[in-house]
Amino acid sequence: MKSCLINKAFSLSVLPCAFLLLTLVSCGSQNVADIDEPVEDESVQEDESNFTFQGVALEQFDEKGQPIWKVNAKQARYTKEKQIGNAENPYGELYQDGKIVYKITADKADIRQDGKQLFLKGKIVATDPENGVVLRGNELEWRPTEDLMIVRNQLNGTHKQLQAVAQEAKVKTREQRIDFFGGVVAKSVEPQLQMKTERLTWMIEQEKLIGDRTMQIARFKNNKVTDRGRGDAAEIFLKTKIVNITKNAFIELLDPLVQIASNSITWNLNTENVKTNAPLKVVHREEKITVSGNRGELKIPQNTVYVQGNVRGIGQKGQSIQSNNLTWYLDKQSIEASGKVIYGQTDPQLTFKGDSATGNFKTENVVVKGGNSGDRVITEIIPNFNN
Repeated sequence: MKSCLINKAFSLSVLPCAFLLLTLVSCGSQNVADIDEPVEDESVQEDESNFTFQGVALEQFDEKGQPIWKVNAKQARYTKEKQIGNAENPYGELYQDGKIVYKITADKADIRQDGKQLFLKGKIVATDPENGVVLRGNELEWRPTEDLMIVRNQLNGTHKQLQAVAQEAKVKTREQRIDFFGGVVAKSVEPQLQMKTERLTWMIEQEKLIGDRTMQIARFKNNKVTDRGRGDAAEIFLKTKIVNITKNAFIELLDPLVQIASNSITWNLNTENVKTNAPLKVVHREEKITVSGNRGELKIPQNTVYVQGNVRGIGQKGQSIQSNNLTWYLDKQSIEASGKVIYGQTDPQLTFKGDSATGNFKTENVVVKGGNSGDRVITEIIPNFNN
């Protein structure tokens, strides 16, 4: 009688796990011995402490009988003393609730704790078949009972919406959440942003990025940086293109060179508006003008700043203005102020009060209207060009 040698469902005596199955297949074209003659099984090589298998399929199941991972490999080895299984060139799937959550390939696999933990090493590629996320690295750890996959060591993540590099990523498969750690540099496709931080959370289904560490944000147009932002924490809504920066929030425009600092800033990339309901300071670096107030808004397309509440402005040559409200036209360097206006200058030292004021910081011409007596008073300050 001639037959093909097949070892089926070889399990517990090799890897002590109630749910770990090794399907070993070794078939050859040459004739083999009759069934009652001794046969040497080339698919299993055993010494005193190790077992080696060729062409294996490894499976691990949970208490409900659902798979938690399946791995195929050209060769697998089991060490009795360490109770660790090793596989070479593994490829397969990771499961959550009986459903494939990631497809994996690697150079090596280690199976520990009776199959409860799976470690992959070398040239890791983990692909989410549902949302298209691809994670690459040199180490992968799968902890199905914790709903946790960890990819580390030269991590590189790609997706149609986001690309990221970091030292490590922790994936919560049920939550559709990825936490990036260590030297994180992420780039979103739309809006075109680059984020640098030490920790970044990506809520995939919500299309949201969350940073609870100091973050630097650069906005690009036509592959050139147009604006920058930073803060101790930030939320980025990719779908609505809104960035919320909190704790030492800072936005910088490159043209014109204007900076806004506050404790909380909302940056709408669609309308190109920067708004805060917290105290703020706006600085025009080139013109050396600073305006502060209780809240404000910058409309970038109009090059206009609106500041309300306890407004104070300081010009390049020491001129100052106080008011309840102020509109600042950046391109013309002109201002409109209203409500308890106080204008002052140092050379000559003068102070004027009124209900409103208009003027130009660059030319140092300011007109204050309205006096304390209720009569309409107009005071014009003309700069001394002889100085």
